[in-house]
Amino acid sequence: MSKQRRPDRRGFTLVEVLLVLVILVVIASLAVTAYGPIQKRAYINAAKTQIGAFETPLEAYRLDVGDYPSTEQGLEALRTAPSDLPNEEKWAGPYLGKAVPLDPWDQPYQYAYPGTHEEGKPDIWSMGPDMMDGTDDDVGNWSTTQ
Repeated sequence: MSKQRRPDRRGFTLVEVLLVLVILVVIASLAVTAYGPIQKRAYINAAKTQIGAFETPLEAYRLDVGDYPSTEQGLEALRTAPSDLPNEEKWAGPYLGKAVPLDPWDQPYQYAYPGTHEEGKPDIWSMGPDMMDGTDDDVGNWSTTQ
């Protein structure tokens, strides 16, 4: 009599595969949930850095022209000479090497001079994650709590 050999069964059962999938889904959902606040913090820090980077070219503009750009002239005055400058020869720009960047939420940075937060200085801010001006999540050169 010959014995029939059963082939060795190798591999995972359906229950084992489903258990691994459930564990992976739980881990992925935890990672995605944690990613939102981390990304928000990274965007806020990027906005603060960019706002700080505007200060040097604005100061160079002020030294050349005699004052900061007006609210109407805005940050674009760092790239092209405003048409309403009393003495265009004093403008020695461009003061920014590239176009005025957008904030991390793809919105333009806001600019006002004279500012309301520090006397004699302009206010520069991003409307923040909610993209609405004047709310608590705005990030500006006066921000200390974000």
